[in-house]
Amino acid sequence: MADPYIILNELAQELRPMPQGIEWFEGLSTEEQSNTLRLLSHFCIRARATAEDGPESIRRAGLRATHTPAVLITRGRIDQQLGKIASLTPHDERLKSFRLLIAVLAVADERRRERFCSDGCGHAWHRLSVDTPEASA
Repeated sequence: MADPYIILNELAQELRPMPQGIEWFEGLSTEEQSNTLRLLSHFCIRARATAEDGPESIRRAGLRATHTPAVLITRGRIDQQLGKIASLTPHDERLKSFRLLIAVLAVADERRRERFCSDGCGHAWHRLSVDTPEASA
């Protein structure tokens, strides 16, 4: 199996198409999906996601504002809400959560790159390219 750290960052950076990411995610066991959502939540926090990232993330994820993950991302402290989103259990909610958390990571990481990494950084995930071995697998 390809490294989920790389896959998730490739999805957030649009180096891997989302339909491929959804196919990968749906191929995981329920436990692996839950672990992946928790990992994504952690990535979002590390990328310094803010409550203001919610509306743009919902738009990018293609969710309606009434979908449970979309409602959660717009209410309360972002770290708590990310954890709640990662903990949703129905299959359709997990898939929506996956799409939303990828979008939150993308929005937050874009801002981090502009503010803190524009002159270079040591983040390995900022040096991914479309020709990584996992991208062609």
